[in-house]
Amino acid sequence: MVVIGVTGNIGSGKSTVCQILAKLGAAIVDADKLAQETYKPYGEAWQELVNAFGKDILSSGQEIDRQKLGQIVFSNPTALTRLNHIVHPKAYSMAKERIATYRRQGLRAVALEAALLIEANWTRLVDQVWLVVASEATVIHRLKEGKATNQSEVLARLKSQMPAEEKAKYADEVVYNDGDLNQLEARLTQLWNELDIDAKIND
Repeated sequence: MVVIGVTGNIGSGKSTVCQILAKLGAAIVDADKLAQETYKPYGEAWQELVNAFGKDILSSGQEIDRQKLGQIVFSNPTALTRLNHIVHPKAYSMAKERIATYRRQGLRAVALEAALLIEANWTRLVDQVWLVVASEATVIHRLKEGKATNQSEVLARLKSQMPAEEKAKYADEVVYNDGDLNQLEARLTQLWNELDIDAKIND
């Protein structure tokens, strides 16, 4: 089985890349969704987050309000580090088990979507790192179009992340995603075929 780590900064198009990889035959493990699972009310991570950031991060239903939490951490590197130390180890263990399960099931390929794949040292879970890159103008346009996020919030989140140029040093492939969907699909299909997954399975 081949495990592809799909990473990139906010708004680069990681989820779109994974949607295309799913069509090509990969199972998807989404680190962000795993992190959300750790936020379940009254769980271990939930309690640690409330202790760290206060009850103001909770909604009326006692769930973690990710927007409120984001406003705290993305402008405060110390707070962001604290959040990551609480959530990442638990999400990592979940990702590792999901991948192991797919391996036991005999799947051909898995794509692990993780914005902090490199920073959190999740690269040991994958065989290849595919970095998705888009220009700042494209990122701002996408995020403002897709959700009610203002430009200052987008820039704060971008600033909190490792620059794409630095991430590229760790990548096996860089996928530029400033074009249209057809261009992206063509590039990913090319990379997928170059993996020669069937040959690896038969070896």
